Amino acid sequence: MLKRTPLFETHVGMGARMVAFGGWEMPVQYSGVLDEHRAVRQQAGLFDISHMGRLMVRGLQAEEFLQHITTCDVASIAFGLAHYGLLCQPDGGIVDDIFIYRLDDEFLVVVNASNFDKDWAWIEQQTTNFDVEIVDRSERWAMLALQGPTAQALLATAEDSTTNDLDSLPFHGVAMTTLFGVTSLIARTGYAGEDGFELFFEASEAPLVWHRLLALGEPGSIKPCGLGARDSLRFEPCLPLYGHEINATINPYEARLGWAVKLDKGDFIGREALSKIKTAGVTRRLTGFELLERGVARGDYPVHSLAGEPIGFVTTGMPSPTLGKPLGMAYVPTALSTVGSEFAVLIRNQPVRARAVKMPFYLPRYKRK
Repeated sequence: MLKRTPLFETHVGMGARMVAFGGWEMPVQYSGVLDEHRAVRQQAGLFDISHMGRLMVRGLQAEEFLQHITTCDVASIAFGLAHYGLLCQPDGGIVDDIFIYRLDDEFLVVVNASNFDKDWAWIEQQTTNFDVEIVDRSERWAMLALQGPTAQALLATAEDSTTNDLDSLPFHGVAMTTLFGVTSLIARTGYAGEDGFELFFEASEAPLVWHRLLALGEPGSIKPCGLGARDSLRFEPCLPLYGHEINATINPYEARLGWAVKLDKGDFIGREALSKIKTAGVTRRLTGFELLERGVARGDYPVHSLAGEPIGFVTTGMPSPTLGKPLGMAYVPTALSTVGSEFAVLIRNQPVRARAVKMPFYLPRYKRK
């Protein structure tokens, strides 16, 4: 039985094509993946991401607990800010990637939809000896993402709202606001490689907020978007997706996520293993590539050396809508991860020559000041 977000009927009524994703019935596209992708790069797009898991961590030792289970330095997250982090196993393998938001007297932790049950069980197991409470807010709250270069200007025009001064909200900033009269948590976060916002509010208000957001500006200023465009948008700036670039058999240094691991913050789950991995170096690394011959590389396609030996696999690949050429990410031996190295991707069992290129493919346009 697939789960449904508070906007399921709205998506169906608007003609979205629905698919199964991570145990949920979600819109994969409305007007088309390319059209929605370009809307976010050029103007603004609206995503229903209410399938994501939302947990509140509270109690006297909430900060200490999160320090224990995550790789990032939670103590350094100031009130009103958010930070990307990883949950790791004792061997350094990645349980999930998360966002942590420091609120007034608690933390909001957002986890991947397909990992929610696993993450909940894993996090609960770690609470022993900590004065901490974990509360699930996934069903009570809706979560939307408004992404694109015109998102801020459009929100500034919203009636019955306190979103007219978002320029003061920094990158990864989070604050309470009112949107169309609805009390909302707004964060300058997102996963599209553009400036934009994620919104949290009572699930019962989801249809009202969704329709009123789409009505902002001139007709078509904000386009409803599905999971297809969300994937292509995160792919171009090389943002990892669990189950593709990261999983329990991959460690942060292989995934080029070493910047999210703060070994000097003190002990945490996986620290000992990760310290050894960093010291020894990795034998494989996530690598961006472009195809030098005709074809499209897809996830899980084998990667071979030019001599024909199996050496790795593709995590994600597609024709880049923004750059107009077939690109991909793959795990290959570290020696072949430098820009300019060549290898072959097996497409329908035929080797297609590929060359390692600089990552990210598309430079994110986040608000930096």
